[in-house]
Amino acid sequence: MRALWVMVVVGCSPARFTEMVPMRDGTRLATDVHLPPGVDRASAVLVRTPYGRSDVALLAPGLNAAGAVVVAQDLRGRFDSEGVDRVFTTDGAGALQDGVDTLAWIVDQPWSSGLVGTFGDSAEGIVQYLTAAADPEGLAVMHAGVATPDLYTDAMFQGGVRRYALSHNWLEEQGSLHFEAELERHPFLDDFWDSSESSDQVAAVDVPAVHQGGWFDIFLDGTIRAFTGAQTRGGEGARGRQKLVVGPWTHAGGWSADQGELQFPDNAAQSPAGSFLDVMFDHYLQLEHPGIDGHPDDLAAVHYYTMGDVDDPAAPGNEWRTADAWPPPAAAVRLHLQAGGGLAEACPAPEPTTAYVFDPSDPAPTICGPNLTLEAGPCDQRPVEARADVVVFETVALPQPLEITGPVTAHLFVGIDQPDADVVVRLSDVYPDGRSMGITEGVLRLATRGSQTSLSPLAPEEVVHAEVDLWHTSLVLAPGHRLRVAITSSSWPRYAVNQHNGLPYPASVQGEGPPVAVQLHHDEAHASYLELPDPTRSPDSVIRCDP
Repeated sequence: MRALWVMVVVGCSPARFTEMVPMRDGTRLATDVHLPPGVDRASAVLVRTPYGRSDVALLAPGLNAAGAVVVAQDLRGRFDSEGVDRVFTTDGAGALQDGVDTLAWIVDQPWSSGLVGTFGDSAEGIVQYLTAAADPEGLAVMHAGVATPDLYTDAMFQGGVRRYALSHNWLEEQGSLHFEAELERHPFLDDFWDSSESSDQVAAVDVPAVHQGGWFDIFLDGTIRAFTGAQTRGGEGARGRQKLVVGPWTHAGGWSADQGELQFPDNAAQSPAGSFLDVMFDHYLQLEHPGIDGHPDDLAAVHYYTMGDVDDPAAPGNEWRTADAWPPPAAAVRLHLQAGGGLAEACPAPEPTTAYVFDPSDPAPTICGPNLTLEAGPCDQRPVEARADVVVFETVALPQPLEITGPVTAHLFVGIDQPDADVVVRLSDVYPDGRSMGITEGVLRLATRGSQTSLSPLAPEEVVHAEVDLWHTSLVLAPGHRLRVAITSSSWPRYAVNQHNGLPYPASVQGEGPPVAVQLHHDEAHASYLELPDPTRSPDSVIRCDP
C-alpha cells in the first residue's frame, strides 16, 4: 500500500524540520514534519514507527503534492526518541498515551487544519488501533495494514500458546528483549494488557479506516476483528465507514503474486481496491491526489481474493471479489473425522479414537505459514505430515469444487494422559500431484479450555471439547484436489513447546517434560469435526451429528 504514495514530484521542495515533541510525562519523541510548499494550513498524515522515521520521507513528495503535511515520529525509546521502549503499552488508553499526545500537538500547530490521518503497516498499524480507541482529538481517518488491535491475543499468546518465533525474534531485533519479563509476570490477559488491547474499546473508535491484510499474515485474525468491530460496533463516525482488503499475501509480501511455494496469477498483485487509500484520505482529509476521483460510499466494504489452483488457468477461484460485510453469507459445513483417516460430511462410525504420542524433546517443526522472521506463506507440508506424531484426515478426491470463504474452526474431542498439551490443527489443499499446500492453521493449549485468564489441567480419562480457531481464508479447491487436516501438538519454533506440566507460563515451557499420549475421539458420542463456511451451500443441507 505504501507504494501508492511513493512518487517523484519534480520542482517541489517541501520544507522539513524536526521537533522533540513532549509527552504528558515529559519524555520527548523525535518528530519530522514535511510541509508542502505554498500551503499555510493543511491536513496531516501521521506515521508513528519503531523502525526509524527516515523511511517515511519517501511518502512526503506524493502526499505533499496532494496538499498534506507528513509527520513521522520515532516511538518512545526508539532511534532518536527519549525514554524506554515499552512495546506498545504507552500507545493506547493507559496512563501514558503517546499517540493521543502527538495528535494533540499536531492539531495545535500553526500549519495544521485540525484534520489528521494515520498511516502505516504492522507495528505502525498497531499503534493506530491503540490510539483510535482513546478517541483522540483531530483523528479523521486511518489506514492500518497487516496489524492487530490486540497485542496479547495476536502477537504474544495465541490460543494460550506463546507465539515464540514472532514475539521473541521481533523483540530481539528491536533490542527490546527486556519486555519478555512482562510476559513472565503477566502470562494471562490481566490489567497489564489493557493499554495494548483495544477490541473491548471499539465503541470509542469514531473514525473511518482502511484495514489491509493477507490470508497468510501473522495478524490476519486481528485485522478482521478490527474491521468488523469498528464497522458494526464503533462510534457514529466509524460504523459503516470501514473498508477491508485481504489478498493472498504474507506479512511482508503484500501486493505480490509470489507467496511461499505458490505463484498466484498476476491479478493477485493487482487489487482493484488499490484506490481505497487515496479515495478515503482525499475525502476525509480534503486532499487532492492527481487522477483520483470517487467517494468512499461508492466503494464496497470488503474486497477479498479467493484463491484457487495456481497451476490451472481454468480452475475456479483466483479472483477478486467484493462483499458488503465479512464474512459473506455461508453455510457452516461440517466435515467429520473418520476412522482410518477419512474426512467427510457423514457422521463417524463407532470406532472411537485415533491416537498419537508426542515427545516435547522432538517437536514437530514449523514449515512456512503465518510467519514474520521464518519462511512464510503456503508451502508443502508433507515432510511434517509424515511424522509419527502427526495424524492426518482427508477427503476423497473432490468430484466438484469446494469453496471455503470465512472463518474456519476445528471442534475436537481430546483426551491426554498428562495434565496439559497443545493441539495444532493445520488445513491444507492437496494438489493432484500430492503436494499438501498449507492454507491456514490454529493452536490451543488444552489446559486453558479456551480461556485467556486461567488454567484448569486435565484429569486422567477426561475428554475435553477443544475448539481450535483456524482464523479465516477464501479458497476454492478444484475437482481432483483433496482437503487435508493434520493434527499434532507442536509447530516449533512458531509456538513454544508445551512440557505437559499444566503450570502457568513460563514454567509450562521449561525443563524436560514427559511424552503425552493424545486420543482424538470421533465416535457417535464425540463427533470431532472441522467447520467450514461454504457460500455455495444451503444451511439446510448441513449434516449434524450431535449426540
